[in-house]
Amino acid sequence: MKKIKFSKAHQDYLRVFFTKKIVVLITQISLLLCLILAWELLTKYEIINSFFFSSPSRIAKTLGELWKSGELIYHSRITLTETLIGFAIATGVGFLVAFVLWYSDFLRRVSEPYLVVLNSLPKIALGPIIIIWFGAGSKAIVFMCILIVVIVTILNILNSFTNCDKQLIALAKSLGANKFQIFFKLVLPSSLKDIVSTLKVNVGLSWIGAIMGEYLVSRAGLGYLLIYGGQVFNLNLVMTATVVLCVLASLMYFAVALFERLMRKHFN
Repeated sequence: MKKIKFSKAHQDYLRVFFTKKIVVLITQISLLLCLILAWELLTKYEIINSFFFSSPSRIAKTLGELWKSGELIYHSRITLTETLIGFAIATGVGFLVAFVLWYSDFLRRVSEPYLVVLNSLPKIALGPIIIIWFGAGSKAIVFMCILIVVIVTILNILNSFTNCDKQLIALAKSLGANKFQIFFKLVLPSSLKDIVSTLKVNVGLSWIGAIMGEYLVSRAGLGYLLIYGGQVFNLNLVMTATVVLCVLASLMYFAVALFERLMRKHFN
């Protein structure tokens, strides 16, 4: 295979580009380590009360205890499963509904005010109704997650679909393209950036939905640990569950970012 030779200017550009990325990464890691160290020192010397704020060392100890007892994997698996199911269903349904509303201008005009009202409705207020419908179990938690994510997905993706270049659509129609051809050749590729952005937003919303659901009905999961820790004033457990939530949400976000890279390579 013939080796590709880059010009000196291009090599210099790549060197500066990767150097900047490394500097940003090192700065991010250093900032995190400094915050953890400051937190530990402030609690160690009793500048802040470790009972209310816990400390990195106490969180690490609690994490080890949860790992040894198997509770860490058990509770994390339950919440992660509920979140992933809610995320997948809400995103899929939201995309399909957005497509149908884009396809039918009549349905879009009829449903638009209802979507706005549903989006503004405090979902936690529907908690008692959801429990009656689905019972006090994982189904209610997943439904709460779906309820929070799906309306935002519909509105964001539909807005992206309708903002596609009207002149390009008119040109495609003049060449005899039908609605499906216009969608897959013009609308969908032009909306990929917004769709990925919606997925990134959905990551956070799906975790919020799962934890809200667990606050209402759960007997297990990270939300349950948060509630139990608060009830018995075990702030170490509360902070540990919060840290685990942050790690899992970050991993899910990075998975979406990886999906974005794959999509860019496929469509470029």
